[in-house]
Amino acid sequence: MKNLVAIIAIVFLSNIAIAQQTALVRQDNQFGYIKHDGAWLIKPQYVKAASFSDGMAAVFNGVKWGFIDKSNKVVIDYKYDRVKAFNSGIAVVLKDKLWFYINKKGEEIKMPASNKVFDFKDGLAFIKRGDLTGLIDSNGNVVLEPKYHKIYPFYNGYAKVKLDKSFGLIDKTGKVIIDVAYQDIGKYSNGVLKAKKDGKVGLIINKKFKELDVLKIWNFVNGENLTYALDKNKKLGFINRNGEWVIKPQFKKVRGFRNGLAPVSTKGKIWGYIDETGKFQIEEKFRDGEVFSKDGLAPVKLKKFWGFIDKTGTLVIEDKYIITAKSFNIFKKQTKGFKDGLARVSLNKKWGFIDKNGKLLGNTWFQSAQNFTK
Repeated sequence: MKNLVAIIAIVFLSNIAIAQQTALVRQDNQFGYIKHDGAWLIKPQYVKAASFSDGMAAVFNGVKWGFIDKSNKVVIDYKYDRVKAFNSGIAVVLKDKLWFYINKKGEEIKMPASNKVFDFKDGLAFIKRGDLTGLIDSNGNVVLEPKYHKIYPFYNGYAKVKLDKSFGLIDKTGKVIIDVAYQDIGKYSNGVLKAKKDGKVGLIINKKFKELDVLKIWNFVNGENLTYALDKNKKLGFINRNGEWVIKPQFKKVRGFRNGLAPVSTKGKIWGYIDETGKFQIEEKFRDGEVFSKDGLAPVKLKKFWGFIDKTGTLVIEDKYIITAKSFNIFKKQTKGFKDGLARVSLNKKWGFIDKNGKLLGNTWFQSAQNFTK
């Protein structure tokens, strides 16, 4: 009974989180925001704007940038020349040719000395002194004194670091998890990551390097047991987290497994989908194919445009759309395919969102639209 209550609570909170998401859209050359149900949160009225992040959105009045909250109240006045998104309660802004940090009240925050001001992400930001990089937290504490030539963005709580020409891995406290002794390493996923050492390609499994007879390995994704690798004959197949071939190299092109299926192409022109045994569950018949989303649908291209199939290979949404990860202005890459029940698509040079039945959200197309954010 307790488990059932917990599951219901998780689903309830998840639905609330989705309902609170907003998307930045452009209509009549002005920017505004819609809610996940398609209703307007803030009608188009801004010359330029950014997606909501950490409950705040940057907006431009034609002269300067400021920040609004979701009630459309200007909580930080228009006074900045450039701005970055809020994260961890902090944003980076440019004023009078100087970059610095502010809090959600618009107050400047003093942080440890750094040659460059870096964005915060999940409570941490880089600092740089000379040629070396370290870490600070959102309270202004130095978590890691500058000691690496480069620290890469954190992924699953770990970050790749570079010292001279060697790479290793640290956690969010700056603790070394993988010694800085590799020619390259990949992204950490449940104790496994790809690596290169002494010219040999392999996996680090529970901190130990295992050489594999391959040319290249792609990163593992959390929740997936397989990733793809390129053999010495330049064919692609799939290995498990022990580095063993599960699906022998035989493909020209592949993408990763999601929900038990992966898009593959034996000749590089026509795509289909295989299961984790390597058996085709959806025959090769598409000009292109992307991975399945948690919603159980995958984008596919039959001729010129994209539609969506279910896991039986049935085209459930007509192939008439354009999809892309490209964005506009100052924004990041966009998700291709469905996320939380909606997919961002383009038709006749307009952008909008469709649901899993192909119905247009709010029955409205926009000049441009960005993915939903919290």
